Amino acid sequence: MAASAVGVIFSNIHDENIPELSRHRTMASIPYGGRYRLIDFALSNMVNSGITTVGIVTKYNYQSLIDHLGSGKDWDLARKDGGIILLPPYSDETDAPYSNRLEALKGITGFLNRRKEDYVVISDCDGVARMDISDIVQYHIEKNADITMVYHEEENVQSSYFITLDADQSGRIKDLQINPNGKGKVNLYVNVMVLNREFLLNIITDAISHGFSSFGRDILTKNVDSMKIYGYRFDGYYAGVKSLEKYYQHSMELLHKEVRDELFGARDIYTKVRDSAPSKYIEGAKVKDSLISDGCIIEGTVENCILFRGVKVGKGSVIRNSVIMQDSVIGSGVELDCVITDKNVVIRDRRRLAGCETVPFFISKGRMI
Repeated sequence: MAASAVGVIFSNIHDENIPELSRHRTMASIPYGGRYRLIDFALSNMVNSGITTVGIVTKYNYQSLIDHLGSGKDWDLARKDGGIILLPPYSDETDAPYSNRLEALKGITGFLNRRKEDYVVISDCDGVARMDISDIVQYHIEKNADITMVYHEEENVQSSYFITLDADQSGRIKDLQINPNGKGKVNLYVNVMVLNREFLLNIITDAISHGFSSFGRDILTKNVDSMKIYGYRFDGYYAGVKSLEKYYQHSMELLHKEVRDELFGARDIYTKVRDSAPSKYIEGAKVKDSLISDGCIIEGTVENCILFRGVKVGKGSVIRNSVIMQDSVIGSGVELDCVITDKNVVIRDRRRLAGCETVPFFISKGRMI
């Protein structure tokens, strides 16, 4: 177990990847899989590995994140010592929010200094995976590493910012590249990292004294030879939410049993518990190959869809290949195909909307069509 580690989760770092869904919320609180938020996966991975103190680095639009996390009791993190600690986006030196990861780390040095754990596990919220963090920490200890970066083999990476790496047979990283040509198979850094806590504080202090501005370019790539940076290969299911297209693609993958078994099988993924009534299927309703959350009322046809809590589908409507978020209302005689609706969307009777797998039709929060 990784009880000797403290967790740090960045909630906003990749908001620009999917502005459609992060306009009114953080990346961390984007709904996923019918009942989860993206932060649930990183947070559950830490909790399942024995980490009992997790700092959540915020920036803006984090009201929904606060509502979701609450006291942390759903993750067994409602504790007098440790638990979930929300870290503000300001440092002692400035009243402006951070603009990059290094500035954010500078702003939480007080939190890191007060901790007693030997290691820090840093994770972003742009990836969906079930990882055993204790295995990664143990690997880090065995290699006597300064930094351990988790990577996954990906093909044709498309993102505004990503890091690839090459490691030798011992696992030590020999080359790091930022935004290379993403075509073909690459070892993609999945934004999960383990560091010695004292080492992290030292490199942050050094970065401040040298006026560095980028953790990736000024610390990782420039010191790949002088620091002991190792790569931990993760071979399980990994879904990188790099764009709206990827969000749709990976959401649809949850309809495959083997993906659900790997993601939710061995260890629980925790989320905020809501006491909703069971879903109700009115006579004549047809549902096939779909994930239906609690509290839905279905009168029409639903095929290959993910319906979040409280969705209503009217009589005669046909919904296919779509992601319908919480408390949305689909009228009667509606036809939807490859559509993503945010929360509280109303689609009036007899509307026909369609996108495609690479360009899903998106409807923003609270809209009426």
